[in-house]
Amino acid sequence: MRLTSLFSFGFFLLSGLSLFGQHPAGAPPKAVKLFEKAEAALKAQDPDQAIRFLKDALVVAPDYYDAWVDLGHLHRERREWEATVACYEKALRLDSLYRPAIWYQTALALREMGRFEEAIPKLETYLAQNPKNERQKAFAVQLLEQTRFAAQAVKNPVPFQPQPLHSFINTPLPEYLPSLSADGQLLVFTRVVNGQEDFYFSFRSPETNDWQPPQPLEELNTPVNEGAHCLSADGRVLVFTACNQRDGLGSCDLYISTWSKGEWSPPRNLRAPVNSPGYETQPTLSANGNTLLFASTRPGGFGGNDLWQSDRLPDGRWSTPRNLGPVINTAEDDQAPFLHPDGRTLYFMSKGHPGMGGFDLFFSRKSDAGEWEKPQNLGYPINTLDNEGALIVSADGKKALFTKDQKQAEPKGRPVTDIYEFDLYAEARPTPVTYVRGVVKDAVTKTPVQATVQIASVEGGLREDSLSTWEDGSFFICLPLGENYAFTVEKKGYLFFSENYELREQREAGAPYEVEILLYPAPAVASPPGDQTPSSPPVVLRNVFFATGSAELRPASTAELDRLFRLLESNPAMRIELHGHTDDVGAEADNLDLSTRRAKAVYDYLIEKGIAPSRLSYRGFGESMPLAPNTTPENRQRNRRTEFVVR
Repeated sequence: MRLTSLFSFGFFLLSGLSLFGQHPAGAPPKAVKLFEKAEAALKAQDPDQAIRFLKDALVVAPDYYDAWVDLGHLHRERREWEATVACYEKALRLDSLYRPAIWYQTALALREMGRFEEAIPKLETYLAQNPKNERQKAFAVQLLEQTRFAAQAVKNPVPFQPQPLHSFINTPLPEYLPSLSADGQLLVFTRVVNGQEDFYFSFRSPETNDWQPPQPLEELNTPVNEGAHCLSADGRVLVFTACNQRDGLGSCDLYISTWSKGEWSPPRNLRAPVNSPGYETQPTLSANGNTLLFASTRPGGFGGNDLWQSDRLPDGRWSTPRNLGPVINTAEDDQAPFLHPDGRTLYFMSKGHPGMGGFDLFFSRKSDAGEWEKPQNLGYPINTLDNEGALIVSADGKKALFTKDQKQAEPKGRPVTDIYEFDLYAEARPTPVTYVRGVVKDAVTKTPVQATVQIASVEGGLREDSLSTWEDGSFFICLPLGENYAFTVEKKGYLFFSENYELREQREAGAPYEVEILLYPAPAVASPPGDQTPSSPPVVLRNVFFATGSAELRPASTAELDRLFRLLESNPAMRIELHGHTDDVGAEADNLDLSTRRAKAVYDYLIEKGIAPSRLSYRGFGESMPLAPNTTPENRQRNRRTEFVVR
């Protein structure tokens, strides 16, 4: 008889022993007797005694193949890798064909020691023997790919120096699954207290730039666990996982809560079609809050947990989730997505893509066609032989936060789970993101206005977002660098607001934009004929563009001009005067002429669209009315403008 041998990733069955073939011919009876004692000791769950009997058997019979193999198995279960490899290699020297899976087991042990180059030929030999166990063979093919990757990754390590967050955040209790607002000022994470998972939050101190003592998120914490979560870019929406709830559709569902009037709303189940009878978890929201990615075991995937996407519909409901497809998802588990505020970089963990082993961290970028590209492994030593957990990245792309086990301090033999931060190396960074945070008010009453905020790439790129301000008139919108943006705020019954953010050449996120936007009510009635007194301050059309030194309108101006047309169309009594302005470069007379012709170009556009000429007039002011001194390129750009006033 021989001890049970399980060809797996490190589990050893202590019951249900079975017979494997015969003892080697001529094995001394004393060795056989010691082998049987080892089996009895293992049945009695005394592996120390089993090891002693096997070693005694090998003193009597050094060529006892099965004793070497099973002694190797026992060392493997103790994670004594050097001894494991020594035993397996002795068995392979005795007979390299008897049990092909020992080549596989030897490779596993070598990998655990980081000896990837030595593990590769062991796996190649195993596969060359064409093993009959198809499942084991498939594991070996995948493991060989991972081992080849790991061998190269270890030779080419990426920069990685993780630092634990402040002791306010990390305690002797487990802390994990961080979420961060896009401005980097609010942190939400999970802490386990008395075996119970709860949400905690902390604000960054403006004085020290470090985290303040965290507080429990009382409105959302319950007597059951609150699981994987994500925070919206503006920090006012939390989507999280809750399991075995009374209103649940499956074992675990996604719930949503919003911050309003100083408190979090009661959690609301996202219901079907987002939730299913399967398992939904680990959500991430796009910066505009209109795209939700999550992991799910629902039918229609490629195997295990897959990543899925649902989009917010115009009526506020969520679309039927769609699978992210085979470029991202594999036959193994793919989970813990994090969609960066740039909207084009996805970080996630996977067992199926080539990696170090177990769960590795990957990132994928969205192409200009809107498709996810082949995922890239974040590299060693960010990824190791252990399972790597979920990762998030700051808006500027420089910092990453993730969870790891602190093995240096092990109370009662258990590692402490903490949240760490590290500088993300350049090649794995997303597009840096800055943001506009503001509030919209009525220019006369100074009361909040719930308006529509729109941002779009000037040259027609991928970026185009629209959102409504909160009830207090506030809004938060992210701006990835590398594009120029047209920014507008509209509300029925008001003149619109227009701004332009030029970020195409900017490489660092820089300071965010903090704005207060005053919307002027549109006049309810027309001014008396001949009255030239403006009934509103000038409204600058920041997204009307001309060719250099010319009055030729560029195509990028169309959206802004059409917005002005719609304003006039919806207010048939409104009359406006268009103004043109330049900087002080060039002759004064030339600038006056250019500004007049540019104002007339807008006048002509509106007439061609159908606005009556009697409602329009135009005038050029040249360089005579600058908004700022013409001392810098930025100021001169502000002074070159087209605007209108209501008459």
